[in-house]
Amino acid sequence: MNTLRTTLLLGLLTVLLVIAGGAIGSRTSMGAHGGMTFALIISIVMNMGSYWFSDKIVLAMYKAREVTEEQYPELYSIVKELAQNGGIPMPRVYIVESDTPNAFATGRNPQHAAVAATTGILRILSRDELKGVMAHELSHVRHRDILISSIAATVAGAITYLAFIARWAAIFGGRGSRDNNGGAIGLIAMAILAPIAAMMVQMAISRSREYEADKGGAKLSGNPLYLANALKKLDMANKQIPMDANPSTAHMFIVNPLTAKGMASLFSTHPPTEERIKRLEEMK
Repeated sequence: MNTLRTTLLLGLLTVLLVIAGGAIGSRTSMGAHGGMTFALIISIVMNMGSYWFSDKIVLAMYKAREVTEEQYPELYSIVKELAQNGGIPMPRVYIVESDTPNAFATGRNPQHAAVAATTGILRILSRDELKGVMAHELSHVRHRDILISSIAATVAGAITYLAFIARWAAIFGGRGSRDNNGGAIGLIAMAILAPIAAMMVQMAISRSREYEADKGGAKLSGNPLYLANALKKLDMANKQIPMDANPSTAHMFIVNPLTAKGMASLFSTHPPTEERIKRLEEMK
């Protein structure tokens, strides 16, 4: 059911992108069909880029360094054990120098996967709790969630970019007639609403995959309380020490690295931590 839901949501993002392209094209010499074609080309190019290079970009963004078993024996042995239990290749292991305790996985498929943990998370979690976190991340790898999330973020970003173009097209794309003025108003409305809709769809995809990774991670680690206890610590610590993270990559982390209070929490890429913990505890 969650796979079908994710597929439908990704389809909806693509439709939004095409509509945005058509709206812009109708105000230019390209025409509506030309605008739609242009939007699809942007989507294809950006998705290919995210497929091949998203892992390298994210790891470089956080200055992650690959480590060996000799350097971090406990973390490495946990990941190795979980990978064997999950029947996937051993991913590359990275460390991010940050006091904020967090972790993420990246890579287009299990054969090209990497998991990263901050130095902060290694300090505050027990071995069992760290096992729960890494099991969650490897569950993302097994389900190819990283690729899905990267595509969703890329398409949403393309929609936001087209919306930016649409605002200028509405201003300079022709004036004078009632039809032109009406079209400009519609274009401005699309420029405002399309990015919001894209963001909502992206959040729905991210939240759905987080619940599934929690469930899969609990099974992979052998005890749902490992992850539940880790989430309690991570949620509290990230509120005290928010990470200097790029909002476009926030969905990749096991807990939201950004401060989300009040209305901002409604637009979080992560489901409420309390609900995640509740579901995990109910699995026991």
